[in-house]
Amino acid sequence: MNSFGRIFRISLFGESHGNVVGIVIDGCPAGLLLDAGDFAADLKRRRPGAEGTTPRREADRPLIRSGVWRQKTTGAPIMIYFENENFRSREYEAMRHLPRPGHADFAAWRKYGGFHDHRGGGQFSGRMTVALVAAGVVAKKILRRVRIKAALIEAGGSTKIKKAVGEALKEMDSIGGIVECRAAGVPAGLGEPFFDSAESLLSHLVFAVPGVKGIEFGSGFGCSRMKGSECNDILIDKNGKTKSNHAGGINGGITNGNELVFRVAVKPPSSIPMEQPTVHVVSGEPAMISVRGRHDVCFALRAPVIIEAAAAVVLADLMLLEHLVPRILE
Repeated sequence: MNSFGRIFRISLFGESHGNVVGIVIDGCPAGLLLDAGDFAADLKRRRPGAEGTTPRREADRPLIRSGVWRQKTTGAPIMIYFENENFRSREYEAMRHLPRPGHADFAAWRKYGGFHDHRGGGQFSGRMTVALVAAGVVAKKILRRVRIKAALIEAGGSTKIKKAVGEALKEMDSIGGIVECRAAGVPAGLGEPFFDSAESLLSHLVFAVPGVKGIEFGSGFGCSRMKGSECNDILIDKNGKTKSNHAGGINGGITNGNELVFRVAVKPPSSIPMEQPTVHVVSGEPAMISVRGRHDVCFALRAPVIIEAAAAVVLADLMLLEHLVPRILE
């Protein structure tokens, strides 16, 4: 449901326009240096401000309420939350019974019988990712020798990202994008065959990020157009280093010691001012909807650090399962 992980386990809570959003992190090793300042760099990368991102501004101050004493983790569950202060809930009252096309509104209405918090998308909002980024910061401390970096490589079907965002703004529309994530220094042997494969676990958490609609590892779908002689990654040393990396650093569900590479497709935000048809969920009558307010034109602009966080959480959990973390903390 709202939890993920076996040893390094995270539980998400809150809603977009509720009092707070936050995360509980269980299974974090004791002795890690951690204070509020450690979150600043990644939270800044997620924060809106660039053209095409929401005008909503939140302070995003991480409030650590347990699991840390004298700036070191204690081994107890760590609770971190962020207060919501800059929201406008009245803008959503007129849309309460008018589901936005492409959004989770209708599915949530049916699942929760109308009792869900619809304001700002509630628990389905991109606002929730601030807590996931916080978990990623802690996970990255465990993965000290693993370097994770994600970047937006395409938006609106173009590598000219700024131009694509500008055009969407003029058209009162929205666009998606593709984020590429790379992790260097990942040891061989993480993951299990079949259900707990490294790809399965990464995909599980990545798909928890609002708006993610696809993922591929290494050459991904491109492999289907190759011959085996082209797709096979040739080993060049006894440590498992390969000449190419079409597999994206994973074979048989287990990391092979090469760079972990995957790409994520993020869909266009559903909330757009362009008028669209919908249906009133109570009366069943057709209606028109135009979503006003403060929304991202391209949420993918802010997604790279969120995808990094997801990768870090999964890798930290896998490292702890293999009892590799004590060596890293030495």
